[in-house]
Amino acid sequence: MEDTEKNERPGMTFQLTVDCVDPVRLVAFWGEALRYVPEPPPEGYASWRAYWEASGVPAEELPEGTGDLAESLVDPAGAGPRVWFQAVPEAKTVKNRLHLDLKVGGGRGVPLAVRRARVDSEVARLTALGASVLRVTDAPGGMDHYAVLLQDPEGNEFCVV
Repeated sequence: MEDTEKNERPGMTFQLTVDCVDPVRLVAFWGEALRYVPEPPPEGYASWRAYWEASGVPAEELPEGTGDLAESLVDPAGAGPRVWFQAVPEAKTVKNRLHLDLKVGGGRGVPLAVRRARVDSEVARLTALGASVLRVTDAPGGMDHYAVLLQDPEGNEFCVV
């Protein structure tokens, strides 16, 4: 590939999209969990709904309540991806094929006891917000690994390590 072809490609970003029944509920949970903030509507618009309507999105694509409150989160530091909570009619029914790992332990350079304490502290914070613990992975035989598998309020699985 020639250099000119590489330079003609647009840059790429990505967002994480989470299908859910109640976007507002998950925005509240994941905003706290990730320490993200609700994404404000574009400048000049009172809500995302007002923006979408002005952009020509047909009314039938905007069910009642859609866009009235924030349905996406952004990293206030600008480092992490945007997270959009897309309303779908059905609840989660099977295991996630993709999940988040919230890395709070500090990595293998930190003593296991310290990592375990950090993970447990974060798990306590997240369960107080509405998460539930599914499983603790505490590798026997000195394998030096500790993680906790949780579910968010709609059953989406994620790990704290």
